[in-house]
Amino acid sequence: MSLVSRIGVLVGRIGREVKSKVDAGHPGLARAWVCFGYVGNQVVVRAAHNVASVTRLAAGRYRVHFASPLPDANYAWVGVARSSTNSGTQRLLIVRATADEKAPMHVDVGCATTAASFADSPEIDLVVYR
Repeated sequence: MSLVSRIGVLVGRIGREVKSKVDAGHPGLARAWVCFGYVGNQVVVRAAHNVASVTRLAAGRYRVHFASPLPDANYAWVGVARSSTNSGTQRLLIVRATADEKAPMHVDVGCATTAASFADSPEIDLVVYR
């Protein structure tokens, strides 16, 4: 058997092994993600996975509704926000208040300036892991 053939067999075995271990329930895969922003006085969802909708609760405050609920509220999320101007005004994605909800059906996130005041952003990217 040639080296190329052996490598081909090895690649096939590795592929079958990985396929049996990494499936949709693997904890390293995102359970939900969304790219949205507040543009022209409305929330615009550009792309998403397992996100039914995004609601603006107030300036810089959003609720992301999951299409399929997560098993519980013990998930982690990470997000970033784009500046609303070209002058370098930074935006951060945060949860600030105990009133912000984190539930199997949705999560509340806030977009704030570095001065900790809520502010909208034309692009917010959120990823949820469980």
